[in-house]
Amino acid sequence: MKSMVVFALCSALFAGNANAQFYPPQQDYGDYDGYGYDDPYSPYPPPPYDENDQRYLEPGYREPRYRAPELERQRPSINIGRGTIEISTRRRTLTYTTSQGQQFVYPIAVGREGKQWFGTTRVVAKREHPEWRPTASMREKNPRLPAVVAPGPQNPLGTRAIYLADGLLRIHGTNDPSSIGTKASSGCFRMYRQDVEELYELVQTGTKVIVR
Repeated sequence: MKSMVVFALCSALFAGNANAQFYPPQQDYGDYDGYGYDDPYSPYPPPPYDENDQRYLEPGYREPRYRAPELERQRPSINIGRGTIEISTRRRTLTYTTSQGQQFVYPIAVGREGKQWFGTTRVVAKREHPEWRPTASMREKNPRLPAVVAPGPQNPLGTRAIYLADGLLRIHGTNDPSSIGTKASSGCFRMYRQDVEELYELVQTGTKVIVR
């Protein structure tokens, strides 16, 4: 009888692990980051999400320990306009200057060579716990990708997304914190979870964004 109970428990554990999915960071799919993943103009709110809800966690999953970056909270060497985000692709930093003149500097991951964008744009929308919608070309390259990846630790966008311009570019979190400080994305700008959640509360729609 005891052997049958042990066998049943082991079978259940293996079945649970077989169903677990982890979707790699977006650079693995080689497509333009941020295009068609989510609709920032949707009239529908994002799905409810509780970061402590075990339904969103892998068996045995542990939140990655936050690694304090060397560049965090450095004061920039140049002055920029108030209420402005400035992204330095070369330094891989994002600087936000509030309307009161207080400045915050965060380390980020930027686009790989050939995937970078430069210019001036603005924040058009913000989304907590965004869904990730792989493009058709991404799903063609990787047929195992679902049409929608729900909020949770597998989601490459992390817990926050800040949409720029017409939604083709985003500042967002990541499920690969080791990529911060590198040229890793397909065009978007990745941040540590703690940093993107702080920036999300600071910025408003209409905020000017300069990418150099």
